[in-house]
Amino acid sequence: MSTTKSLRAVVAVPLSEEHCRLIERLEPRVEMVRDVSLTRPMRGPADWAGDPAHERTPDEQRAFDAMVDSAEALFGIPDVDPASLARTVAANPGLRWVMTTAAGGGGQIKAADLDRAALDRIVFTTSAGVHGGPLAEFAVFGVLAGAKDLPRLARQQAATTWTDRWEMRQVDEMVVLVVGLGGIGAECARRFHALGAEVWGTTRSGAPVEGVDRLIPLDDLVTAVAGADAIVVTLPGTDQTHHLIGAEVLAAVKPGVILASVGRGTVIDEQALLVALDEARVSFAALDVFEVEPLPADSPLWRHPNVLVSPHTAALNAKEEERIARRFAENATRLLDGEPLRAVVDTVEFY
Repeated sequence: MSTTKSLRAVVAVPLSEEHCRLIERLEPRVEMVRDVSLTRPMRGPADWAGDPAHERTPDEQRAFDAMVDSAEALFGIPDVDPASLARTVAANPGLRWVMTTAAGGGGQIKAADLDRAALDRIVFTTSAGVHGGPLAEFAVFGVLAGAKDLPRLARQQAATTWTDRWEMRQVDEMVVLVVGLGGIGAECARRFHALGAEVWGTTRSGAPVEGVDRLIPLDDLVTAVAGADAIVVTLPGTDQTHHLIGAEVLAAVKPGVILASVGRGTVIDEQALLVALDEARVSFAALDVFEVEPLPADSPLWRHPNVLVSPHTAALNAKEEERIARRFAENATRLLDGEPLRAVVDTVEFY
């Protein structure tokens, strides 16, 4: 890949002036083209889609489309809308790179239904890895909550009931199986290793990962879960990972296993999980992601006594926008210098 002298990058989602200037400071060869009057206002931190109630006038929409169609690179999918991405890809033959603000942005690229020529012409990257630390902390929290029986403590406190003491589980006596050793999984492994757990991790490459004591081929998952005290799921949502944690895996787990999920909700078959919870094969599940989001009000997961529901908020952090801006600047430098970019989307499996 050859080097380039400059890069015209259009901000296609809400991004503060502070973070636009940060990118320009970190990589002066990038021109960050932005117009805050044309992007939807954020309702809170890292609200990349912006307020859906905000509507552009026809003139504003034409101006927004013209702006994104002038880009060599896009910071974010326009309005986080796959259809808008498809429109600008068709209209802009000069587009070279798109960075999604979502770690799981591969699904958004897939939903745009781009042809192979477009997928080969444009490099698509995600913010994968940026959220690793916060998500790993939630995974640790979830496993600790299960180990210390948080639901029982909460019930007893609500009932002002002082019972006899009971034995709690210790993380440093556990085998923790991390299903997926990408950016999030590696951060999970590092933290559980620091807490003294024996850490296993599934792998397709077989490459060693810091803090992982045993690498498990993904094909051996059903066998491996029988030896794990806790399972942490970090995988992206793809056709290959859909319901990977299903009836077969959950039938093979060590009774009383703790489950934490911080990847994509489609990896876990929720009906199979509910059966496993009711049969106490899974003693506790801490879930930040779900098959359908928002989680429907009639889902039994809301009311299950041994489930902790988090509304896909574990990654949200005051520094998230800055981390993603820094990732964009880093990858812009790589693009300009002809080096491989980080977190490139596989446009066959879309992860």
